[in-house]
Parts: sequence; C-alpha cells; structure tokens
Amino acid sequence: MTRLRRATGDPPHMGALMICTPFYLVSTQTTGYQHPMSDNLPPCPECASVFTYQVDALINCPECGYEWSTAVAAEDSAQVRDSVGNVLADGDTVTVIKDLKLKGTSSVLKVGTKAPNIRLVDGDHDIDCKIPGIGPIGLKSQFVKKVPS
Repeated sequence: MTRLRRATGDPPHMGALMICTPFYLVSTQTTGYQHPMSDNLPPCPECASVFTYQVDALINCPECGYEWSTAVAAEDSAQVRDSVGNVLADGDTVTVIKDLKLKGTSSVLKVGTKAPNIRLVDGDHDIDCKIPGIGPIGLKSQFVKKVPS
C-alpha cells in the first residue's frame, strides 16, 4: 500500500509529492539483499561482537567492519593452531612457550614444560592435558608450541 504525502522542505506552491512505501530490509529476492537476522550466526572473529548479519554468502560485523565467508568460519573453527601456526590434534605433545602463573596456586608453569597427549576441547581453553608433577590443567593454544614427533 502506498501513501502520498507532500515532500518536506519544498515550498507549498510547488506541489511536489513523493510516494512513500514501507521500508523493508529483507527482500523476497536472494541476491544483493540482507537475509533476516538470526540467532545462529557466529560472532565476529576479529572483535567477538555478537551483532553480526549476513549479506549473500558473507557475514558482516557492523562494529569493526570485518567480512568473512561462512565456509571460512566453519573451516577455522574446526582447527586449533599453536602459537607458530601448526595445526594441533588430539594426542600431540606440546611445550609451553612462556612462564604461566597457575590460577589458585602460587606455582608457575615454566618455559619448556612439556604436556604430552593433549586433548582438544571447546571453550575458553583449547587444550586439556595432564602435566607431570602438576596434574590436570587447561591451556590456551596461543601459549604452546607443537613438539615435532
């Protein structure tokens, strides 16, 4: 349904009319228009913003302007990489690259400490492992390096 109204800012004697139609962000066509917002879109990999939206095959972040493909997002989330960029897998042996203070204790995990037989998990820590002399611990992949086997 269209409505006619006088354009604002025009002198009354000009008689200019403009056609007003309701504005829709979502079109029935699929090319070049935004898809409806959904709760199942991943957060932005750059700034971790949850306010992402999809345009065609790309997912966009309105806060930082980063654009990425859904195929790339699925591929990146399946791989865990160490500080050097090596892909980690269950059962690998890693070594700590910097001194890490252990929460809740006064002890420190020293550089070069090996963690054999790691297990990859989802969550804030990428790696679950048992370190001899310390016990079970969760590590972030950015603080370890894969030991070549």
